Amino acid sequence: MNREESASLLLVDDDATFCRVLGAALTKRGFYVSVAYSVEEAIPLAINNPPEFAVVDMKMGGAPGLVLVKALHDLDPNTRIIVLTGYASINTAVEAIKLGATQYLAKPANADEIVAAFSHEANGHVNFNVPATNISDLEWEHIQRVMREHDNNISATARALNMHRRTLQRKLNKPPPGK
Repeated sequence: MNREESASLLLVDDDATFCRVLGAALTKRGFYVSVAYSVEEAIPLAINNPPEFAVVDMKMGGAPGLVLVKALHDLDPNTRIIVLTGYASINTAVEAIKLGATQYLAKPANADEIVAAFSHEANGHVNFNVPATNISDLEWEHIQRVMREHDNNISATARALNMHRRTLQRKLNKPPPGK
């Protein structure tokens, strides 16, 4: 499938590894993926080529993801925007939907969950993706890599993953099957 046949998707997250892994998974699912690591980097990309779909992290260095949600919605109100966050709350979900997000998913969300969320209309309801008890092998490996990068410091790893420390500890206590 080439670029002209694929739906355009803008993936914006400050975690380069997450972008690489999720971008590859979304490409396999038929999207033409453009990646930006900040709101400031994403806005010019969106202006030059407004995406049909967008996946935006809520909390990044620089401007917050909600600034991009509004900018994308202002560029094209038909853009289907999913906000991902490690800090899910009703207030931010409502704000994201008001600014133009189609769905709001709590991290971790995998490519299948994201694609499924694109197919649901927001229509006033917010899809809170409650993480499963067991994590995927891919997520487990990603967490382990980030842990090694931060000398097994839970707090530093949680910050790097944009995740609450207790959430990370719960995930580490429930490795994927076979681990």
